[in-house]
Amino acid sequence: MKIAVLGSGGWGTALAMLLAENGHRVTLWSFLEEESRQLQQTGENPLLPGVKLPAELTYTWDLSCVQGCDVVVMATPSFGVRATAEQIKRYLTPATILVSVSKGIEKGTSLRMTEIIRQATGDLCPVVALSGPSHAEEVARRVPTAVVSACPDQAAAEKIQDVFLNDRFRVYATSDVVGVELGAALKNVMALCTGWCAGMGFGDNTKAMLMTRGLAETARLGVALGGRRETFAGLAGMGDLIVTCTSLNSRNYRAGILIGQGTPVAQAIEKIGAVVEGYYAVDSARELAGRVGVEMPITQAAYEVLYEGRDPKQALQTLMRREKRHEIEEGWL
Repeated sequence: MKIAVLGSGGWGTALAMLLAENGHRVTLWSFLEEESRQLQQTGENPLLPGVKLPAELTYTWDLSCVQGCDVVVMATPSFGVRATAEQIKRYLTPATILVSVSKGIEKGTSLRMTEIIRQATGDLCPVVALSGPSHAEEVARRVPTAVVSACPDQAAAEKIQDVFLNDRFRVYATSDVVGVELGAALKNVMALCTGWCAGMGFGDNTKAMLMTRGLAETARLGVALGGRRETFAGLAGMGDLIVTCTSLNSRNYRAGILIGQGTPVAQAIEKIGAVVEGYYAVDSARELAGRVGVEMPITQAAYEVLYEGRDPKQALQTLMRREKRHEIEEGWL
């Protein structure tokens, strides 16, 4: 198949490598001409140190590379998804399948990534969300990984399953794109929270508490918006949450650690040197929760720390002092 991967960050590059390994004709698009030339000349992406790029990859900064492609992978940061989708619309056909691998919720509209892409391209072709516990650094080094291909169009979800599947990258299919995308976006918020607890010196008990209760409120929101409860117990829910909330490969977790250590939020995000998606997602998640009447106390606490300057330790104390509850009545089990 002819495939274009739009976005030459770590994740886009790792997926382009995987697709080339699967025998597809792959072009990796960069936003900047200089970045594209550097990848071609060095055969390496500085975001994936020590990993050699396959000779079969083609590089470009021209979006016309999308023309004639069977599959187009959208791997730009979430804030660039809409503009990129609008620019490629003229090159698409109803036979093209778009694959969203960006994780987030659009600020201002509270739309999920596939909703943005469908809107920006006039709903011309199927849009599949690919998500799960998958650090780019590990996928690029051929570490065994499993993800989910999600689309209401079952045939499209299964086609993308076949395109990406190999003996070190397992892909499951589902029709629950709502649950998959919300799990992907909100785990970044929870990773900021577990990170700042680690930065304040708290231990595994605190992380486990925030991850479990964070998953509960994510599932409540997801179900209210049309997702399926069981999705949040799978790879795109629990799986992605675990890997993002516990690993130093996670930008959101590392940013959270810095905040917990006392670094101002803006400086912490700047030090990470890449997009911290949870910072943007928390505002939209809070708006969505208010819209459908779902209580999300951890998300609210994260918003207060990130946007209102609240001390993380005070925010945690407020969570601990909430009115007592029955876990199953409130939770997602």
